[in-house]
Amino acid sequence: MATQLKESGPLPRVAPENYLSREFARAENEHLWGKVWLIAGREEELKNVGDFLTFNVATESIVVARGKEGYVAYHNVCPHRGRRLADGCGRASQFRCKYHGWTFNLEGKNVQVQDRDDWDGALDDERLDLWPVRVDTWGGFVWINMDMEGESLAEYLEAIPEFLDPFELHEMRFRWKAELHLPVNWKVALEAFMEGYHVAATHPQLLTVAGNDYTQSFAQGKHAHFGYWKDVQPLGTSSPRLASNDQTDARAGVVEFFRQIEEDLNAIQTDRDFEAAKKIMDILPEGTDAMTAMVTAMELGREAALADGTQYPEKLTFEAMAKAGSDWHIFPNCVTLPYYDGAIWYRARPDSSDPENPDKCLFEVWSLKRYGPGKEPEVQTRVIKDPVNESLCLILDQDIANMAQVQAGMKSSKFKYARPNPVQEVELINFHRTLERYVLGQSRG
Repeated sequence: MATQLKESGPLPRVAPENYLSREFARAENEHLWGKVWLIAGREEELKNVGDFLTFNVATESIVVARGKEGYVAYHNVCPHRGRRLADGCGRASQFRCKYHGWTFNLEGKNVQVQDRDDWDGALDDERLDLWPVRVDTWGGFVWINMDMEGESLAEYLEAIPEFLDPFELHEMRFRWKAELHLPVNWKVALEAFMEGYHVAATHPQLLTVAGNDYTQSFAQGKHAHFGYWKDVQPLGTSSPRLASNDQTDARAGVVEFFRQIEEDLNAIQTDRDFEAAKKIMDILPEGTDAMTAMVTAMELGREAALADGTQYPEKLTFEAMAKAGSDWHIFPNCVTLPYYDGAIWYRARPDSSDPENPDKCLFEVWSLKRYGPGKEPEVQTRVIKDPVNESLCLILDQDIANMAQVQAGMKSSKFKYARPNPVQEVELINFHRTLERYVLGQSRG
């Protein structure tokens, strides 16, 4: 059931130790990452038998592969001396340890021990196979869980499929991928995308075309979402925060909205949507209201997708989109903003090269898009190790610019706790309450 968490009594607070403490990071590694369902990758990365990828989080490494009977996942460690078996991604018919040659098939069975007779038969009573990891799929993503007991993925996702299945995320493919190495806690990075409260100050250029940017947010079990449900004002018009609406032509405001999202973010809406939106300047008369202009632009985007051989999500009605809202936090480490034609997906986790360091993380951004059959591009991950001097795109650069300042500012002797907005930042409040139950055994409240 959705809850807004705005309640009488003390307002919600978040302890800075959740971001800054090595002890808290160590407890996350022990009590969180091995107990939850995590996205390891996309199904499109594992198309054929033998395709594999590795997923590292905290001190653990998991190898996920396409086996003969479906997806399989194992702890990425040789039971002989502990060497990791696989790195990156690729295709293999078996996993062979490069240290001493022990070999395992795609079913995780040991098929080769070099000089096995040296053990004089004692190995027959030892565990030689790879340690399995639970694996499942939803939304076109491959999920893993290192805890062999506990809730299924369907149970873990709770209400998410009810809200997000109409978007047909499984029909989307990578448009681009970026991996950023950031000098901040993984939660600081993720939380930059868990509320819309920051838009007015961080992205002021959006206010001219974002309509009413005031958000409301609600918890959905361990997950949460926000949307623009109060005093809805059409996209393409200026925010009520501005003294005046500089867009005298609603058509131009709608086109400018699509331009900013395409050129300054390159995600959620698509290049196809932007090109289609431009046509409203020709087919709609001057003086057309903003809502008509936006709905027309969206319909033109649908027509363009169909012409490109891409099916549009039939169950994604205006009502279903309004119900879903704009942004979802999927506990613990993902955030998504979906649309008809595309989506942006964020994933954060500790830097596995230094997993107890609360000042380092790996942050990934995935732009997804619907493509016609065989039209999806070959996508390589762009790795950014110096985000201060290497631009990703305007909107994300603005978000990233806040992160290091937040991480540093929380170390001030005067910063005793964060004070999240009890209406617009429920994603963040619910996140920490749930996180603390995993890590500390109970929420700090």
